[in-house]
Amino acid sequence: MFDFVHENKKLVQIVLAVIILPFALWGVSSYDRSGNAADVAATVNGSKITQKELDDALHRQQDKMREQLGANYDPSIFENPRVKQAVLDKLVIQKLFVERARSARLAVPDEQIVQVIAGIDAFQVDGKFNKKRYESVLANERLSPIAFEARVRDELLGQEMQDSYQQNGFASTTVADNIIRLNEQQRTVNVLTLKPRSFKSQAKVDDAEVKKYYDQNSSEFQVNEQARVAYVRFSAADLVKKIKINDADVRNYYDSHKTEFGTPEERRAAHILIAVKASAPQAEQDAARAKAEQLLQQARKNPGDFAELAKKYSQDPGSAAKGGDLGYFGRGAMLKPFDDAAFALKVGEISGLVKTDYGFHIIKLLAIKPSRFVPFDQARQSILNKMRTQKADDKFAELADKFSNTVYEQSDTLKPAAELVGAKVEQSGWLVKGVATGDPWTAKMLHAIFSDDAIKNKRNTDAIEVVPNTLVAARILDYKPAALRPFSEVREQIREKLLSQQAQELAVKQGQSLLEKLKGGAGAKLNWEASQSITMGKHGSLDMGLVRQIFQAGTAHFPQYVGAELPGGGYMLVRIDSVKNGGAIDNAKRARYVQQLQRLTGEELLRAYMAYAEKNATIKINLPDTKTAQP
Repeated sequence: MFDFVHENKKLVQIVLAVIILPFALWGVSSYDRSGNAADVAATVNGSKITQKELDDALHRQQDKMREQLGANYDPSIFENPRVKQAVLDKLVIQKLFVERARSARLAVPDEQIVQVIAGIDAFQVDGKFNKKRYESVLANERLSPIAFEARVRDELLGQEMQDSYQQNGFASTTVADNIIRLNEQQRTVNVLTLKPRSFKSQAKVDDAEVKKYYDQNSSEFQVNEQARVAYVRFSAADLVKKIKINDADVRNYYDSHKTEFGTPEERRAAHILIAVKASAPQAEQDAARAKAEQLLQQARKNPGDFAELAKKYSQDPGSAAKGGDLGYFGRGAMLKPFDDAAFALKVGEISGLVKTDYGFHIIKLLAIKPSRFVPFDQARQSILNKMRTQKADDKFAELADKFSNTVYEQSDTLKPAAELVGAKVEQSGWLVKGVATGDPWTAKMLHAIFSDDAIKNKRNTDAIEVVPNTLVAARILDYKPAALRPFSEVREQIREKLLSQQAQELAVKQGQSLLEKLKGGAGAKLNWEASQSITMGKHGSLDMGLVRQIFQAGTAHFPQYVGAELPGGGYMLVRIDSVKNGGAIDNAKRARYVQQLQRLTGEELLRAYMAYAEKNATIKINLPDTKTAQP
């Protein structure tokens, strides 16, 4: 089926992922949205986008590109103001979505935020929530749970606003039927391609034309600056093989990081919660306790009814519908009183009342998953590799500043810097200004090499980070300034280009002439290719522009003729011999098309709405080299 709809825009993936579970024991925090007025990258109707938000967004985009491109990733791309502007524009659109969602009184319940956070992999251990992982990842990214939850809430709120338009497109069955008929109609065609090379013998180009082209298109024959350099590469990866780790340290690491090499014991429990705040009046707490005591007696009297009791009476919205089942969790995942009680039970046993800040719990242990660990002998090599890498990174960090300073201070030679880090001074081939070829000749590295300081003052370049944890410094050995290639060198190249252009023009002229004759009824003997049956969705190698002409051609009589210049050169004539309409349209097919058309119109509604929202918003950009948008 012809695909009329691009993929739906997905909810922006949250790079930082944290789980706060179980639902009954953790709440979603309220959060403060204030920012530093002195550090604002943009405002949207007075709502701030801070410089930190922009920096975080740039950092996430860098991580994403680094992961996708690997060794081809060039960090210098993020020095381009247009890249920073594009990331900021995305934040502005997101802010508009959120603002409009709030104006429309859309809201995201806390339970939905918890559910989304619970489904993110980055903060799980063995597919389960781990509170320590949650806290650790947030700390590494310098984010508090409050800020993270605010980000999740805004993402969901903005997505809810998008969905309200994207999911409400309209398409009638009449329109769907017409598109199905057009999409499934088959046309039998024969084609004839007039190729430029067939006309090349007729093309004529004299020396005067060649020289004229050279004189009028001199920029086409400019050769950029070139340089051949000596360089030193210093990377953490090169240090790894030099790092020595003794067996005792490897063993000590294994013993002190057991959780990395397996899973500790986990327990699966169900609970019934009678909720009462710790700050509630004593009478309210006593009433909750009494109700919990009654349920405890019923549960112990009929242990098999525990799940039904939980469904009926538990006040934990996250687990009640599942019979109180909280799934598997490890030590430390729950609040301490709950944790202590759950890990003291035997399978099938029901606890007494357990008091936490959320109220009174009755816990039933459903299952125990024993701890499982990889033996030291199997884990040894991975630990060794990890420790070597860590020590290499530490050593790199220790020497990086010294390396950079040596390159700068002894700017007439690279030898001292190379000796400092135990590297070699190597030589490149000819490098061309503006032609980055990846590590180590990134755009940023080439910019340094072709700077005035490196060329005119013959100094070392700065030590440039070409990929993470890799520094390169260079100095020019040979240099060629930009120059115009001599006419004698490019004469035949120009002649060939002009001959090809003439051949293309002759092919098009001949094709247009034949098309007119065929449309006029003249019978020309042409070597048509074998006939083929095509549809709008399946048309082989035929150019889409030509396919549109084929399906726009009349069907009152046959044959019909169309033709067009081909994007890759040449001219194609098409003879249309017959038309065959598709079969009956069944309801299932019609429904699929209607669904796709609804998505398409939904996306158009969303684009129109956002254009309106932007037009009527006051958007101020505070970045250098960017414009301020006003309504």
